[in-house]
Amino acid sequence: FIRPSTSPFAAPILFTPKKDGGLRMCTDYRALNRVTIKSRYPIPRTDELIDNLRGARYFSKIDLRGGYYQIRVFADDCHKTAFRTRYGSYEYTVMPFGLTNAPSTFQLTMNGVFRDLLDKCVIIYLDDNLIYSTTREQHLKDLEAVFQRLQQHRLITKGSKCEFLKQELEFLGHVISTEGIRIDPKKLRAIQEWKPPTNLQQLQSFLGFVNYKGTFYEWGEKQQAAFEALKKLLMSPSVLRIADPDRPFEVITDASDIAIGVVLMQDFGNGLQPIAYESRKMQSAERNYPVHDKEMLAIVHAFKIWRCYLTGADVTVRTDHKSLQYLRAQPNLNPRQICWLDYLESNFTYKITYKKGANNIADALSRPSAQLAAVLVAQSNPLLSGLFTHGYSTDPFFTF
Repeated sequence: FIRPSTSPFAAPILFTPKKDGGLRMCTDYRALNRVTIKSRYPIPRTDELIDNLRGARYFSKIDLRGGYYQIRVFADDCHKTAFRTRYGSYEYTVMPFGLTNAPSTFQLTMNGVFRDLLDKCVIIYLDDNLIYSTTREQHLKDLEAVFQRLQQHRLITKGSKCEFLKQELEFLGHVISTEGIRIDPKKLRAIQEWKPPTNLQQLQSFLGFVNYKGTFYEWGEKQQAAFEALKKLLMSPSVLRIADPDRPFEVITDASDIAIGVVLMQDFGNGLQPIAYESRKMQSAERNYPVHDKEMLAIVHAFKIWRCYLTGADVTVRTDHKSLQYLRAQPNLNPRQICWLDYLESNFTYKITYKKGANNIADALSRPSAQLAAVLVAQSNPLLSGLFTHGYSTDPFFTF
């Protein structure tokens, strides 16, 4: 994979721990990527790929071991991949992670390998490879055709990550089954798992998230029914829009001391509309991160879970942590930050902008309900704002 090098190129490296206890090497190719001519080879539209699966009853997923490492670097370009270590400089002979054109090159290669099977029984989306068929007998034949091409091109699979002859599995954010195609329930988990409020603050948190405000608090059967109805409303097609791959995406992120929250949105001509919500608690180690890293963790998490939407799209990230706007220009990044940036730079086209926390819809997803008051998620005109101000000043409940 690598060999000693005397190249004038010398990207820095670092190691981060993997879940299995091993180490992952990350190479900081930011300088090389800035002067690289970007490949315009198209990444396929996920909605068109999913449409091909209608009527299929048997599915298999194949994972290639090492992914990008199975593609050779052109001999005259190997020196550009050089990286420095305490033992000297080395360069890759295979395509490393972190290069800006690696995803499009990988897509081009896989399309070439399976060209005669595409849209017939095979779907290729970067390193997500799916085989689909209407009958078990046909599926076995399709698998044989796929294996023949893998063998012909000397591509190696990772057995532990492959799935065969399934009638239901997850693919590109959807659950594919014999009954049809449905959105992955995990996309709606943040709302679905929202616990019923036990005090006024928790009630205000939920009502603020759905742009509603109540002043009278009583929790009974009617209130519980309304609470469940609001959750269903948020998850209904009229609120959660279907993503349009031809439109730019906005990712709104936030992090608290113990959790992160992210929202995926698009503008369909009448303002931003939500596509999906997501939140999760931080792991114990993540809770010790500095604020800057917690906020960046939320961004990376969003790109990982919504990768099938964001790859190849124009993405604007909105965060309430101002310094993240200048992330790409910061010279002294820690190992964790370099690995995160390496992942983002080599897979996505994005920009990071600042959005005040008070206007951040993801704020409600990143904080425990007991810490939250009402969250305002809609803009109002100046006249309405004036009426609110006057109302608060004359309301005895808000007078101190």
